[in-house]
Amino acid sequence: MTNEQQPTKEPTNESPMAADGVKIETFQLTASPHLRQPESVSHIMMWVVIALLPSLAAGVVFFGPQALLLTVVSVLAAIVTEWAIVKFLKKSAAIGDFSAVVTGVLVAFNVSSTLPWWMAAIGSAFAIGVAKMTFGGLGANFINPALAGRAFLMAAYPSAMTRFSPTTFGSLSGIDGISSATPLAQFKAAMADGSFQALDFQDALSNLFLGNVGGCLGETSALALLAGGILLLYKRIIPLRIPLVYIGTVFLLSWIFNGTGAHFTSSAIIIPFYHILAGGLFLGAFFMATDMVTSPITPAGKIVFAAGCGVLTFLIRKFGGYPEGVSYSILLMNLFVPLIERSTRPKMYGKVKNRD
Repeated sequence: MTNEQQPTKEPTNESPMAADGVKIETFQLTASPHLRQPESVSHIMMWVVIALLPSLAAGVVFFGPQALLLTVVSVLAAIVTEWAIVKFLKKSAAIGDFSAVVTGVLVAFNVSSTLPWWMAAIGSAFAIGVAKMTFGGLGANFINPALAGRAFLMAAYPSAMTRFSPTTFGSLSGIDGISSATPLAQFKAAMADGSFQALDFQDALSNLFLGNVGGCLGETSALALLAGGILLLYKRIIPLRIPLVYIGTVFLLSWIFNGTGAHFTSSAIIIPFYHILAGGLFLGAFFMATDMVTSPITPAGKIVFAAGCGVLTFLIRKFGGYPEGVSYSILLMNLFVPLIERSTRPKMYGKVKNRD
C-alpha cells in the first residue's frame, strides 16, 4: 500500500455486477413522497377541463351563447385574479397548471345562465382570491374554491342566483322544461302541497338525464356529466369511492324516506332516481367532492367523506328551506377532512401501541 491518494469513483446509477457477470437489480431508496406515475398538476387539470367540455356543450345547446359567455368570463376572471395576486406577492406564477381554469369553469357551471357576466367574474375572483390564494394557493386551501365562490354569490346576490331561464327547446316530456323553477323546487313544492303525481315525474326523468330542464348551466345534463366523470375514472384521476358512495347514499336515503309511506310502489321508486338526476348531484359527486386538495386521501376516509356529503345533501333537500344541498354539503364536509383523515389513518405495520 502507498500513501498516495486513491482515485475516487464517480457515483453511478448502473446496477452492480455479480461475480459471474449477472447484473444485480437494486432499489433506490429516496425520501417520500413517492410518485408512482409521471403525472403533473397541469396534466391532471387539463384532463379535468376536457371532461367538463361535454357539460359546457350541453349548456350552450340548452341555454344558448350566454352559457359560453359566462364560462369564458368566469375563467378569465379566475386567471387574472391569480396572476395579479402572485405578481403582487412576487411569487412564481402557476397559471399554466390549469387549476384556475378548472375553478373558473366550475364557478360558471354553478350559476344560472341569466346571471350578469360581472357577477360571474366577481364569484371567480372570490373563489381564487379568498378561498384559494389567501391560504397559500393550490394545495393549501381547505375548502373547494368554486363552491366557495358559489356560496358567496348566493349570499351577495340571492335573487339573481335563484332566477333561472327556460331552455331553448322547451319541454320534451313530463315536467315543463321551460319553467323558471328548478326540478328540485318543483318536486319539493309538489310534495308539500300534496300535488305529487308519480307519472309526471317519471316522464320528467328523460328531461333530467338529457338536460332539458331549468337550473344552473353546467349541472342540468346528467348524461354529459356522467360522460365526463367516466373519462376521469378511466384516466384514474378521481377515485370511484367518492362519487359511488355519494350518489348511492342520496339514492338510498331518498328511497327509504321518500314521503309516500311505501317503498315498492312506482312513486317510491321514481323519487330516488329523480333525486340523483336532478340538481347538481352529478356535478358535485364527480367534479367537486373528488377535489384532491379538499377531500381525504385515505381509502376509508373517502367513504366517510362521501357518505357525509350524501347524508347532508339529503337532509338539506328534505328538511331545509333551500331545494338543493350539494354545494353546502361538500363545503361542510371539507371542514371535517382533517378529522376524517386522522381517524381513518391506516395503522403502521409492526407498530406497537403505546400503553402508557
